[in-house]
Amino acid sequence: MTPPEATPVTPASSAAGERIEDVDVSTEMQGSFLEYAYSVIYSRALPDARDGLKPVQRRILFQMNEMGLRPDRGHVKSARVVGDVMGRLHPHGDTAIYDALVRLAQDFTMRVPLVDGHGNFGSLDDGPAAPRYTEARMQAAALALVESLDEDVVDFVPNYDNQLTQPEVLPAAYPNLLVNGASGIAVGMATNMAPHNLIEVVGAARHLLENPAATLEDLMAFVPGPDLPTGGTIVGLDGIRDAYASGRGSFKTRAKVTVEQLSARRTGLVVTELPYLVGPEKVIEKIKDGVNAKKITGIADVTDLTDRKNGLRLVIGIKTGFSPEAVLEQLYRLTPLEDGFSINNVALVEGRPQTLGLRELLRVYLDHRIQVVTRRSRYRLARRQERLHLVEGLLVAILDIDEVIQLIRGSDDTAQARTRLMEVFDLSQLQAEYILELQLRRLTRFSRIELETERDKLRAEIAELKALLSDPARIRTQVGVELDEVADRFGTPRRTLLTEAGAQVSASAARKSAGVSLEIADAPTLVVLSTTGRAVRIDLPEGVDAPAAAARRSKHDAILSTVHGTTRGELGAVTSRGRLIRFTPVDLPSVPANSVQLAAGARIGDYLGITDKKERVLGLVSLTSDQPIALGTRQGVVKRVAAGGYPNRPDFEVIALKTGDEVVGVSQGADGDELVFVTSDAQLLHFPASQVRPQGVAAGGMAGINLSAKASAIFFGAIDPADAVVVTLSTPAETLAGADAGRGKVSHFSEFPGKGRATGGVRSHAFLKGEVSLALAWVGPAPALAVSADGAARTLPEVGAKRDASGTPLDAVVASVGRTL
Repeated sequence: MTPPEATPVTPASSAAGERIEDVDVSTEMQGSFLEYAYSVIYSRALPDARDGLKPVQRRILFQMNEMGLRPDRGHVKSARVVGDVMGRLHPHGDTAIYDALVRLAQDFTMRVPLVDGHGNFGSLDDGPAAPRYTEARMQAAALALVESLDEDVVDFVPNYDNQLTQPEVLPAAYPNLLVNGASGIAVGMATNMAPHNLIEVVGAARHLLENPAATLEDLMAFVPGPDLPTGGTIVGLDGIRDAYASGRGSFKTRAKVTVEQLSARRTGLVVTELPYLVGPEKVIEKIKDGVNAKKITGIADVTDLTDRKNGLRLVIGIKTGFSPEAVLEQLYRLTPLEDGFSINNVALVEGRPQTLGLRELLRVYLDHRIQVVTRRSRYRLARRQERLHLVEGLLVAILDIDEVIQLIRGSDDTAQARTRLMEVFDLSQLQAEYILELQLRRLTRFSRIELETERDKLRAEIAELKALLSDPARIRTQVGVELDEVADRFGTPRRTLLTEAGAQVSASAARKSAGVSLEIADAPTLVVLSTTGRAVRIDLPEGVDAPAAAARRSKHDAILSTVHGTTRGELGAVTSRGRLIRFTPVDLPSVPANSVQLAAGARIGDYLGITDKKERVLGLVSLTSDQPIALGTRQGVVKRVAAGGYPNRPDFEVIALKTGDEVVGVSQGADGDELVFVTSDAQLLHFPASQVRPQGVAAGGMAGINLSAKASAIFFGAIDPADAVVVTLSTPAETLAGADAGRGKVSHFSEFPGKGRATGGVRSHAFLKGEVSLALAWVGPAPALAVSADGAARTLPEVGAKRDASGTPLDAVVASVGRTL
């Protein structure tokens, strides 16, 4: 492009003293742009590979150190720090300086924060308060970066107006660039480095220090991957290895999410750690956008319970019938719960931007640290030699202190006194000057002892420093020792979990259409209720009627009731108040069929929404079965409810109870079953179920067992007589509940002869002195399982006792008895 001709200078312009030059615009733009790019690259955006700091960060820490803002002193206004940095060292806007100061204080940005901020220094979603409202001081880790600055360990350069000096680089007692990472956008290049664990980085640095030929694989044994301040999970390590090898790579981070039972009928995803630099509000916004756009399904609500005391807690409620794992995979795909991080390790090395791998980053830092230790040792050697020179001069003078005093008194001026001291005592000019300036109170016998002690100490230190400087291996060892000390002081355990890239959580969830594919399938299931009131769902393969293996014994494994159904089908729960409550088992906790652990189950009362603590669930029934439901009450009433024709209501009464009466047992069986009552006065009656005609839900039942005065029915059930057992337990009447385990026995059901309905039954337990009633009775298939109130297993006597025996003492209190799965 040919530049336009310049306007000729007019006489008036010349007379005014103005100067106009012809300039090529393209050349001027090129030069100006290069100057701007150079300034941005070297003075703003890129960190130095040695201390890992950008110029503004380095100036902030240096100035805070000069101001004495150490951890053991009080905070000062951030505005004061910003003003001093801007006025003395950094000729740029106060906003840029304050932003850099804030970042140094944020524990969610820095793996090892360098500034101790007091006040609102922002969050992942919100910015900080103005600098006039916040206060700051240095962290102890920042002191490790600036320590020994006064010992000539680094070069100092002029500030912007050549009136002050500032360090070209900080001594940096640990590899700050790797530990805290960096990010910045320059002209034509950018840097983005992930934070790492201090202990791991120091371990790798020590290994490279001791083994200069160490390979990348050797170093990655110490540093397997980044360690992000906010934790989370890194998925896939191939990109990390690429970054460590070439300086460029990428990886994915996932939030730490657990599936929790928020309530009896609501499952949720609880997020406690998020990907690096992702805030909860951003996640909530993306979830809402996805739900509104119908790209995300299965979400009921999102609640942010994050606070300063408990940390991050984001609760995502899952709608009924949706698989939490499938919904989570959908959220990973469509929200920032999974985020990518691109590594671009660009830093300044000897003033030039370079892309560095892990080994090169450690090498540059170690070379810098070796130089720092060498320069510090030389400085300390020179200072100690200077001090030794003065101490030796003092010792010479003290040996003949009277002559020294007489010589000084006899001199006309200071110059003559100095000259005569040098000549008489063979001292150097420096030693003579020091003696002349010395206070007389130092010239005591005690001071001489101190000086001799100091002289010996200085000689030892000088010898040690000379030995150190003469042996590069000892310098490297010293560097390693100091690195270990820093790791011990500031190191913390790893926060980020590293995992290889794995399969999707749910294959169906990977589909683009996230509707029905996210819902739990309506598959055959077995619902199990324990005697302690916990319920679980066992999903069964097609054609399988029962779990493949029996449950392992653990808490809550005594079974009260089981019922077959489907995941989304309706089942019934019968309570002690004679109510049948409809429910679907889709939201019950699902457990493997080969290892049923009822301790993980939901409390059935909470799941069904029962608010009356006196109302208990006694059994589960199928609403589609053709078998009647059998119930027995405390007053001895029996009823069989005709199958089918149940009211189409969420809950309804299945028996009309008399005043003061309640249901004590419920079963669902055929006419061939035996109906069994056990009373508090140890009477057992059983009769065929066929003797009880099925009735409608509004009926009140019929007489089942004749009760003696003050006696009541404590057990009712429908059983298969084959291989059934009878368990009875008695306790003394005067004993407090739970204080005495009492006596128990287990008899074969065949020991008890049957009688007709509405009769008195036969004795099932003989009472000893002080015993007046049974504390517990149970009849069912062997083996019988006994548990405590909290579900812990208890031991029962051996099977085979006579039906009217008194039993044997128990070793622990039994709260309930049930059967195995």
